[in-house]
Parts: sequence; structure tokens; C-alpha cells
Amino acid sequence: MGIALSFYREVFPPEPTYSVNDIPELAGKVFIVTGGNSGVGKETVKALLQHNAVVFVAARSQTKAEEAIKDLKAITGKEAHFLQLDLSDLQSVKEAARRFIETGNQLHVLINNAGVMMPPLDQITKDGYDLQFGTNVLGHFYFTKLLLPTLLSTAKKSGPTRIVTVASTGVLMSGGLNFDTFKEGPARKKLGNQALYLQSKFGNIVVAQELARRYGDQGIVTTSLNPGSLDSDLYRHVTSPIQKAIAKIIAHPVAFGALTSLYVATHPDGVNFNGKFFIPWARPAQMRPEPLDPQLGKELWAWLEEQVAKFE
Repeated sequence: MGIALSFYREVFPPEPTYSVNDIPELAGKVFIVTGGNSGVGKETVKALLQHNAVVFVAARSQTKAEEAIKDLKAITGKEAHFLQLDLSDLQSVKEAARRFIETGNQLHVLINNAGVMMPPLDQITKDGYDLQFGTNVLGHFYFTKLLLPTLLSTAKKSGPTRIVTVASTGVLMSGGLNFDTFKEGPARKKLGNQALYLQSKFGNIVVAQELARRYGDQGIVTTSLNPGSLDSDLYRHVTSPIQKAIAKIIAHPVAFGALTSLYVATHPDGVNFNGKFFIPWARPAQMRPEPLDPQLGKELWAWLEEQVAKFE
């Protein structure tokens, strides 16, 4: 009953009481938004630019990112910066972090927004991981890990910095983590692409909670959130007519999906949000207990560290 009620509250939220007009002045603040070239990410970048933030759009396709940056400049009068990032390629992740660090910028907020949902099961990452877990969890973990020194140094100079992890309603329906399915193999294929997606979103919360535990006392505030059920291109790989129909029924305008990210990333009270979870639209909520387990957090963190060690 608890999960059913939570699902209803997240899929059918009340009208938002928070808007982009509530965002404070952001001049001098530096943001990175992964997947900032489309959907929720693009809406997030637009609102940040409108409030004078310095924004890096971290995306795989330079062409699509530059088109988005041009479009956003026409709308806002402000220009975002492109940062080449392919989360499904750990070497690309390393290069992206290096290029950002070389700009010499501080980093006030990292918004881990990009994600892939239910691609064909035969698609895996360049390094042999399940495409969804490899992109949504492992890629973001490595990118965040490499940027932690910058986040920590910025916190010492300018006050608390923030890491925002965009998850999904799917966390409520996930069966947890099966480590045997993170890489290509029979267990992964047996689980199927829908369960693999739900697992990746569960993993996002586990990592966010572990970040909050490890760095909350060092000036980094980590939050996670469900952006809502949205009319976005995230559903482009969904082939089931029933799933498509349901998605259409429960979909909200994509601009609404940015509200919760913007709230936790910019609200003055956000310095007190470490370890908290938020649901549409910008409402704090209780997360189910399983992804909050510290032991599971340690185990997943150790596994993730093992995977990226070869790129160090």
C-alpha cells in the first residue's frame, strides 16, 4: 500500500507551487548539466541561463548540443558552453572531466541529469557494461568522482556545493541490485531491458545516498529526485503500444520536469538538503528503505571504484 500511494503521489502531483521565477540570481555560479541538450536537461539549462549562471552542457553529440546552445541563446540572450561527454564510454568521461578542470572554473553545482531508458537489449557500453547501468550509474559515478576535487575546493572558497541526481518513479518498482547483470551476460539478458532500467534508477539513489554520507560533512550537498512522468524523448526506445499509451496518459509538460532539479540546485535552503529525496514538483518525500541501506551503498561504491580503477 505504501508503494502504491507513493506511486500515485509522484505520477499525479498537485499543481506546482514553485516556478523558475523563484530562482535566485546566479551570476558567478558555475553549473554542469549532463544531457543538457534536450528534454528536461535543456529546460534546466534555459532557466539557469535566464538567471545568469555559467552553464556547461555536457552531451555526447556536439551537433545536437551546439544546436541547443544556439536555440537557448536566441531565447535567453545567454550562451552556454559545450562539454563533450559520452557517459557510455569511460575514457570519454575521463576526458570530459579533464577538459572542464582545465578551464580553471569553479564548480558550484553538478546536475547528473542524462539517462537512457529501455534501449534494445543488444546495446552495451563501449566497455562492455549494460547500456543503462553503464550510462545512468557507472558513467555518472566516474564523472562525479573526477569532479569531486573541484567541488570540494569550490566549497572551501565559496560555501557548500551541490550534486543533484535525477532518478525516476521507477525506483519504486525496482527489485534492487543484481550485480551479475551490470555487465553483458546471461543474467543481464534474462532480466530484460525494463527491469534493467528500473535497476539503474535504483542504483542512482544508492550512489546519491553514499555520496551524501561520504561528503556531506565536507561541504558537498547531495540530493536525488524523481523529475516526474514527462512528455519527453526518454521514451523513444519504448516499443510496447500499451506502455506508450500509459506514458501518454500520465505525461506532463517537459518544462515541469526541470522544476525539482532547479529547486534543489538553486534554492537558498538547499544547503540543508543533504541526503534528501524530492518528487514532483519540488516536494521532499520519503524514499523506500532499500536504496538507503549503508551496507548496499558501500558494496556498490566498491564495485564502481573497481570498474574505473583501470582508467585512473
